[in-house]
Amino acid sequence: MAKPKKTKSKSEATSEGNSGRKGLVIDSFCAWDGDILVLNILGTPSANKDAIGKPKGHQLKVSVTAAPVGGRATDHMVRFLAKEFGVTANDIEVVFGRFNVNKQLRIKSPKQLPSVINKHLSQ
Repeated sequence: MAKPKKTKSKSEATSEGNSGRKGLVIDSFCAWDGDILVLNILGTPSANKDAIGKPKGHQLKVSVTAAPVGGRATDHMVRFLAKEFGVTANDIEVVFGRFNVNKQLRIKSPKQLPSVINKHLSQ
């Protein structure tokens, strides 16, 4: 008799990424998943300054000064965003997009929210 295939629940299927996680599908650039803030990012490496920009569709623009070499721009972005959200860099997980401008980040229990995110979440 053939073995039945294991199927994933919706939450398992949408939460796979670096360690088998694909990311959470959200209809905005940010959403809460319990106490974790999920952000879809459109990154701009080699910018003049580190900055959180405006939303563009379902992504938030984030510029960093680091060059896109071997994931260094993403690492720099994580350190920059950690300061902006009042957390440590270890509290931010890059779900996907470490070597790409399109990223999804999960920020564990942010202590503060930048104004663009606070404004969006309070609507």
